[in-house]
Amino acid sequence: MRRKIPSTTALICFEAAARHESYTKAALELALTQGAVCRQIAALEAFLNVELFRRSRRGVQLTEAGLSYSRQVSTQLDAVERDTLSVMRQQGANVIELAVVPTFGTQWLLPRLKDFQQRHPEVTVNLTNRTRPFLFADTAFDAAIYFGDGDWSGTESHRLMSENPLPVCSPSLLQGQLELSAKQIAERPLLQQTTRPYAWRQWFSSLELNIERDMTGPRYELFSMLAQAAMHDMGIALIPPFLIQQELQQGRLVVANRHALSSTKAYYLMIPERKVASASLRAFRDWLAEQARIYVETHSSKPTS
Repeated sequence: MRRKIPSTTALICFEAAARHESYTKAALELALTQGAVCRQIAALEAFLNVELFRRSRRGVQLTEAGLSYSRQVSTQLDAVERDTLSVMRQQGANVIELAVVPTFGTQWLLPRLKDFQQRHPEVTVNLTNRTRPFLFADTAFDAAIYFGDGDWSGTESHRLMSENPLPVCSPSLLQGQLELSAKQIAERPLLQQTTRPYAWRQWFSSLELNIERDMTGPRYELFSMLAQAAMHDMGIALIPPFLIQQELQQGRLVVANRHALSSTKAYYLMIPERKVASASLRAFRDWLAEQARIYVETHSSKPTS
């Protein structure tokens, strides 16, 4: 069935004229004559049976319908341009579009990714932040790294590592003590992680403590935000040590209590079943599993700084 879509040329002319609110400026930008722009927009209005511009001696002005339509058209043309550039960049290359939870991607994966590039120069890995599961069928992602239980319909899961977060804070919050007891921590502001809403409750429960205010305190979506808030004396945060190695080594953050929260959840690489045969993804999967294994073995018995 033929789609009810106006010509691309008409849409491009309309978007430029709407942005400038001028046929003349649109014509200059598009290297067309003003008459050609006028004809394209007139054809578009006839196609829609809607007036997009009001004409006057002073020029043109968008109607209410024209303003609404211009916003939608601009968004769609931007998306088409992004997709076009993506295809142009990918010609002749093996590209992996990877969705990754932000702090893990920045603090753990990126510092190691050069090693993968050196081993597989023919493969390009693009990273995009995603904090929650999604439907692969609705996106262009080839794989994802996320934190959860590994139960993601239609995917093959590969466990990488657990979190085991520790309470951390700025040195000044210790007030000269080497560390704080769980009850002392409970008396201080608790920084909450949006995607781990029960983390503090679980931490206190693992010590057989019932703290009334264990779910109160400011909430932040990313561990990087939690780390910044903790460094600025805003409270105590539960953060996996491998995400804040630099901050711990530099003394900007310190471990407030060495009791770690054990979790059944972990970081997983998720690959859609329809993509598991990809040679590029298999190479990335094997490399990532090796890097995770090396990290876990190196740090499993190593004390936290």
